[in-house]
Amino acid sequence: MLTHIETAAPSTESIHLDEGDPLAAFADRSLVIVDDDKPFSTRLARAMEGRGYAVQVAESVAEGVSAVDARAPAFAVIDMRLGDGNGLDVIARLKERRPEARGVILTGYGNIATAVTAVKLGAFDYLAKPADADEIHGTLMAQPGERADPPENPMSADRVRWEHIQRVYELCSRNVSETARRLNMHRRTLQRILAKRAPR
Repeated sequence: MLTHIETAAPSTESIHLDEGDPLAAFADRSLVIVDDDKPFSTRLARAMEGRGYAVQVAESVAEGVSAVDARAPAFAVIDMRLGDGNGLDVIARLKERRPEARGVILTGYGNIATAVTAVKLGAFDYLAKPADADEIHGTLMAQPGERADPPENPMSADRVRWEHIQRVYELCSRNVSETARRLNMHRRTLQRILAKRAPR
């Protein structure tokens, strides 16, 4: 279900738009967040609202595409993996409807091939979850050709590995033996990893 977040009039201080600034085209500051993790999307929506964005939340590819078709936003934050498909489909539609829009893809695992695909389809950048509002805002506001500042507390290498294992495990329908085979890992080793809490 599409959710509209009521926003106060955004201040120009939040976005730092000056005359001649390449971001002046985004004066409406509309933002769609497409993520099926409701607690995460709700927190992010409120945080981005506080930074001056007019936020709409969608929970699926279908809802994201519908939001883009209804009124293509200036900005988008889109989860790669959604229950009904791939967030890249929303990015592709957004770039068709509003070529100058800036869309950031969020993904729960590090994957260079995914990043390349996202950029080819028009994503402005690619961030690994968990990404916070400051990191996302900094990425959306980065000047063309400029990278956002690195996060203070990025995902650790152990967490990236854990996220990747969890993704393959889910894709294998939680079949430990099949997951171990695909990861070229001993079954007992995998079982120990799966039994532990996620690393920080």
